[in-house]
Amino acid sequence: MALLHAPHRPFTREEFYRMVEIGIVAENERVELIEGEILLMSPQDKPHGDATTNTNMTLTRLFGLTHLVRVQLPLDLGERTQPEPDFALVPRGALEKAQRHPAAADLIIEIAASSLEYDRTVKTGVYARAGIPEYWILNLQAGQLEVYRTPSTLNDGAFGHGYRSLNIYSKDQSCAPLFAPDILVQVADLF
Repeated sequence: MALLHAPHRPFTREEFYRMVEIGIVAENERVELIEGEILLMSPQDKPHGDATTNTNMTLTRLFGLTHLVRVQLPLDLGERTQPEPDFALVPRGALEKAQRHPAAADLIIEIAASSLEYDRTVKTGVYARAGIPEYWILNLQAGQLEVYRTPSTLNDGAFGHGYRSLNIYSKDQSCAPLFAPDILVQVADLF
């Protein structure tokens, strides 16, 4: 018998940490807290692993002097939301100001294959609501980079938010992030 409309209680970030402390959630489990729900993250296949390695090397080379390149680490985006994006570029010095994890980033990147629809819907709403100015999805299925900009309130967006601008770049193109408009990222280097 399936429960179609069973009530559920959203968890806070503090409750989530307590679950890890007492062993309800294992420290090595790949989970994230989104709007009070503890969600399992997709396993990483070889293309995802390769893209993670290549993107990390590229971002560190291009932006490592000005930004921390945080790889699959939490961002505190509200009392009930703590995603672990594949990449968050956080200005150097911002980490010292945060009590736990940074609450903002200049750029977030998700690498997506099986999680593509989730990253396009739920994650855009989460990141736009938090005011993340720019969100990139490295789309492994189509071999392209999706660049979302201008976070806004949107009636049809997840959690009432989304991005007003979407540009798509192929592997033979380059793109500069908003925080460094003079530095081009070659899309092919991310794959």
